Amino acid sequence: MLALLHTSPVHIPVFDALRDSDHPGLELRHFVDESLLDRARAEGPEAVADDVRAALQRAAADGARAVLCTCSTLGGVAESAGAGIGVPVLRGDRPMAAAAVATGPRIVVLGTVESTFGPTVSLIEEEAHRAGHPTDVRTRLVADAWRHFETGDLGGYARLIATTADEVTDADAIVLAQPSMAPARQLTTTSVPVLSSPRPALAAGAEAAGHLDPSVDSGE
Repeated sequence: MLALLHTSPVHIPVFDALRDSDHPGLELRHFVDESLLDRARAEGPEAVADDVRAALQRAAADGARAVLCTCSTLGGVAESAGAGIGVPVLRGDRPMAAAAVATGPRIVVLGTVESTFGPTVSLIEEEAHRAGHPTDVRTRLVADAWRHFETGDLGGYARLIATTADEVTDADAIVLAQPSMAPARQLTTTSVPVLSSPRPALAAGAEAAGHLDPSVDSGE
């Protein structure tokens, strides 16, 4: 069983659909705590480290063979907090970051909340160092998008993100930092590769949980 730690319930149907299409038979168990992101935005990700560790421990005690943290703001905290709980703990945006680095040095990170930029940029730079590749990472906040998400206007949210992505021309890759941004990828018209995290994240989680179908292409 793969456990997923979310900070919004909107991610549950997204990952369930990906499971059904890419990894049939994989058991998922979803743990949602919206307060973690609220507090991390207000006080910084490290402020919720103890609560993240407790959530990971609950997932492991519940029988998870691996835990996937889907929140980009909390990914690094989850990786650190997962040490010693007895099962692999993965941050969902790491495969996307590695793919961005492999695409080219000029990477633009789009986000809809400021709190995601620090962890995401640090992760991309870490993956670039690991690969021995130069990198130039820039960030861009999608203005006013988050209020659409908070009010449940997911269509408007996606359209604003796609419009912003289409304005980026001087980049080798565009990274949609948060998993909630993934639907915007289908609306973009830019020739620059646009990367999102849910599909490669679930593939990595499935592998860590011992349920990998090698016939499935999980790349972006």
